[in-house]
Amino acid sequence: MASWYESHVDRKIREAQEQGQFDDLPGAGKPLSDHGREYDEDWWVKDWLRREGATAGALPPTLALRREAQDLRDSIDRRSSEADVRAYVTGLNEQLRRARAGLLDGPPVLLPPIDVEVAVRGWRERRARKAG
Repeated sequence: MASWYESHVDRKIREAQEQGQFDDLPGAGKPLSDHGREYDEDWWVKDWLRREGATAGALPPTLALRREAQDLRDSIDRRSSEADVRAYVTGLNEQLRRARAGLLDGPPVLLPPIDVEVAVRGWRERRARKAG
């Protein structure tokens, strides 16, 4: 004779179903919102921002750092002196180092350090074009 075993969790789920606790839940009978989409490694952040209505300032530090690195050119072009550009890029490199070492919250960041001299050279060239 075969015996049937129901775990504690299975029993709780079955009882809740029998009591109708899963009836009329939001989204019941509808497909999953991301069905058919390509996998996005930051899906959880985007979903949280959408659900909570959070602003960009609420990003985990590593994601904010990624965004800052992507916007590097615009950020350094707003600087008024070479010393300011150097200080900004040096500070950004320190944050990137901390992120690579796992010292910042959020998903991993594996961005390489930014070459300060290349950044300064680009800043000078764009500044000269604007002035000329």
